[in-house]
Amino acid sequence: MDGKMTKAMNRRAVLTGAAITAAAAALPARVFAQPYSISEQHRRVLDVARARVEQYRPSLWRTDIVGVADFALPSSLPRLHFADLEKGEVRSFLVAHGKGSDPEHDGFLKLFSNEPGSLATSRGGFITYEWYKGKYGTSIRLGGMDPDNSHVLDRAIVLHPAWYANPDMLEKWGKLGRSDGCFAMAEADFNEALWHLSGGRLLFADRLGIY
Repeated sequence: MDGKMTKAMNRRAVLTGAAITAAAAALPARVFAQPYSISEQHRRVLDVARARVEQYRPSLWRTDIVGVADFALPSSLPRLHFADLEKGEVRSFLVAHGKGSDPEHDGFLKLFSNEPGSLATSRGGFITYEWYKGKYGTSIRLGGMDPDNSHVLDRAIVLHPAWYANPDMLEKWGKLGRSDGCFAMAEADFNEALWHLSGGRLLFADRLGIY
């Protein structure tokens, strides 16, 4: 092999190596899988859900998903959490409280009540029963499992969709409307409750202050 051929081959090798290097540099950096993490708020919601499932387990039919309503938060924030204990995940939704719990209608729940005619939200553990057609369409009947919500069935306190719990209320008023004591969700979100929270699962409500 003469000198000219050797120089030509070396030159091609250098050019090829440079091209490969340039092409590699042009490729996006490899993205490595990151460990899944949840917020501190959702971690605390899952802790509450697990503890309350153990408290009410004998009365529940299903314990995979738990509803946790945190009425320490105003109605302008997503405060109804669906805690999936099997997946370790939390999804959060808007929910309205009762007129009797917020007489000033400033968006904050002031008091709970179990009294018929109070129009207030009750606290404690609720079991979700069957679907039925009511004033607001398909709704979920609830049963009370504590002295603080023992009149739930007599008061017709249920989980239902309502126009006054839709997000556009926040744009107009900065708060949701109020129910007669029921857990009212946005109309577009309510199918989540039908699919994931009905059928003998736990809905727990209190002032929890999980931020």
